[in-house]
Amino acid sequence: MKCVICKGENIREQDVEEEIRIGNDVVFVPAKVMVCKECGERYYSRKVMKELEKIEENVRKRNLFLKEIGRVLSPTVVKN
Repeated sequence: MKCVICKGENIREQDVEEEIRIGNDVVFVPAKVMVCKECGERYYSRKVMKELEKIEENVRKRNLFLKEIGRVLSPTVVKN
């Protein structure tokens, strides 16, 4: 298999974290995908794509328990 971006041939299976963004929330989903080791392009199987879509749908419907692992803070603008 050759990479469609860089034409490299070093494509290997790798564990990655996919981000699903919903509003200001980000859900990290572990996935095993094929990754080009030269440019980083990711290749998803149909099975992985369906699972990511299912997780996103469940997050939107709030049908999935999510563990909070951190906080992101944003400064408020101070008006003089």
